[in-house]
Amino acid sequence: MCVHSVKDTVTSNPVTVTVAYHVMPGREADFHSWGWAMLGASARQPGFLGGGVLVDQEAEWHVVYRFATEDSALAWENSLDRGEWETRTDGIARPTGRRSVRGSKVWFDSLAGPAPVPPPPTPPAKWKLWFINMSAVFPPVLLFNIIVIPHLGGLNPLIRTLLLCLCVTALVTWILMPRLQRFFKKWLYPPLQALRGRHKRRAA
Repeated sequence: MCVHSVKDTVTSNPVTVTVAYHVMPGREADFHSWGWAMLGASARQPGFLGGGVLVDQEAEWHVVYRFATEDSALAWENSLDRGEWETRTDGIARPTGRRSVRGSKVWFDSLAGPAPVPPPPTPPAKWKLWFINMSAVFPPVLLFNIIVIPHLGGLNPLIRTLLLCLCVTALVTWILMPRLQRFFKKWLYPPLQALRGRHKRRAA
């Protein structure tokens, strides 16, 4: 995606900035919370007119904010506060494009929707998280005890336990948990899926 930054020319026309992000699988709720929190910080800047967090595709999100002038938009984009907020997306999302539009109030309003900021989706219930964690941990622990432990009978129990923990946590962290979170995403975050559906219907 081509990147367009806000130009240095100062004008009285309102400026709408759209930043596209690729969100890591399973981190949609975190990004949604981050986006609205960042917009809350930008609302304290002079000239801020509104903003929103939008979903276009399965992993393509947009943060949109609008300022009264290019001068005020540049002040926010170049501020230390904005830079700090951007670093908080590490491990959650990565920016894939940026563009700005002068004026075009109708275009912005049709995307941003109502002005009030909705609360971020609530985290999954603890019993759901327990189920996902158990589903990720139980299979490798069972296989390790059946296949590997019988061949390590001569090892110190401390070393056997350490090997078990190293193997299981590696499988859970990099292989099982990301796949389970993607598979059960609609079950874990039903409010987020409803939000995604509303944005898709609006775009259509």
